[in-house]
Amino acid sequence: MAISTTEVRQEPASFRDPANRVFHVGDEVLRGLDPQAAEHWRALAGSTFFPALVAARKICATEDAPSTLVPAATGAPWAAVLRHERIPFVSHPYEWSFGMLRDAALLHLEILSAALADGFTTKDGSAYNLQWRGAEPVFIDIGSFEPVREDEPWAGYRQFCQTVLYPLMLTAHLGVDFQPWLRARVDGIEADELRPLFGGTRRLRPGVLTHLHLHGAMQRRNAAASTTDVRDQLRAAGFSRELLLATVRGMQKLVRKLDHRPAESHWSDYQHTCGYSARDRVAKEQFVAAAVAAGTRPRLVLDLGANDGRYSRLAAGHADYVVAVEQDPAVVDELYRKLRAEGQRRILPLVLDLADPSPGGGWRGVERAGFAARACADVVLALAVVHHLAIGRNVPLPEVVDWLTGLTAPGGAVVVEFVGPEDPMATRLLANKPPGLFPDYRRDTFEALLAARGRITDRLELPSGTRTLYRTVVGG
Repeated sequence: MAISTTEVRQEPASFRDPANRVFHVGDEVLRGLDPQAAEHWRALAGSTFFPALVAARKICATEDAPSTLVPAATGAPWAAVLRHERIPFVSHPYEWSFGMLRDAALLHLEILSAALADGFTTKDGSAYNLQWRGAEPVFIDIGSFEPVREDEPWAGYRQFCQTVLYPLMLTAHLGVDFQPWLRARVDGIEADELRPLFGGTRRLRPGVLTHLHLHGAMQRRNAAASTTDVRDQLRAAGFSRELLLATVRGMQKLVRKLDHRPAESHWSDYQHTCGYSARDRVAKEQFVAAAVAAGTRPRLVLDLGANDGRYSRLAAGHADYVVAVEQDPAVVDELYRKLRAEGQRRILPLVLDLADPSPGGGWRGVERAGFAARACADVVLALAVVHHLAIGRNVPLPEVVDWLTGLTAPGGAVVVEFVGPEDPMATRLLANKPPGLFPDYRRDTFEALLAARGRITDRLELPSGTRTLYRTVVGG
């Protein structure tokens, strides 16, 4: 039976390729295909490489679905409809650590290499074509595959450079965090923006001359040339699929060489610098575990200010999926590498400044949804976070509570820690502020704010006496 169009929501990020569109129907993710895209899908499903990579969990699971499930944008029925597995939490490349972006790049190139060997290619090379199952990358853009055309270069090469390779080189070669650069522009870093930073001997660093300087020069030379002209030039130069495959394998070797291990920060060894006593730590862990486990099993937990992931791991024992958010890219990268080594598929680490979370971006500001729009958690953990926002970043306490409860699904819970002004950490933060700037930063005020937005079901003052934990059911 067809589903009413009022129940169908088109994915805002799915509009650049009119041959296929992605829709959400309840918890289902569906893709409509036009006649040519449907033909490509049938060839893809019958290929050797595609089913093997789906079975290996490197490409998202996909199957045929009734064509009546979603409406076509033109009013004509889709030639085919696909059903995809649902990714637990959608993230953006500027929220990934260096190791995450590099592993996503390697998976993308591995898939492209396998596709080329089997007579297929991908239309684009965007980092947004990948998502995560915990610490495991997965390719999601099934509509990007098409049969390869002889004598043509990879259409996604420029996009891959701008959203993947250039960000990796920026961090690996210069030690500059790529996240703000990617966040600033949805299409990635242009060669002209990066080239001035790689002059002199820096031109000789791996990948720079070939993929930045020569690529940029080729773009400028062919700026006025048509696609047919470029294709004819490549054919005359002896370009072939074998040469393209060799180029992709060369890029794989390059990406494997790129690495970045930053110096440890204050937050890298949080368990030894946080100042909790052994009694505080045990009491806090017991409270958090009980708070997450209370009621119905959570589908999604947000751990805000996750640091080394200690409480994310604790929450993962009682929930389907945990998103571990931390501001420091080095800390997130270390956590990711550990989770990846463990084969962890239920904890996703992300780089995010809680006082400046990812906004909506791209076309009309909705093509890439902001963090708050994606977050609808059953449980929000905000442990040792409130004082950093309220004192360290001057965010009014009511605003902090509003934000935390706004990330929570109706009936969900916020598990939050209030660090009193007499606590050593709060005292250090207050010492850098003008006297009397935060007269309302008190426990009784904080409790009243929580009670106004939900029902406080549990409360625990830690043995040290300066920190209190709360579990509040939002709207309860």
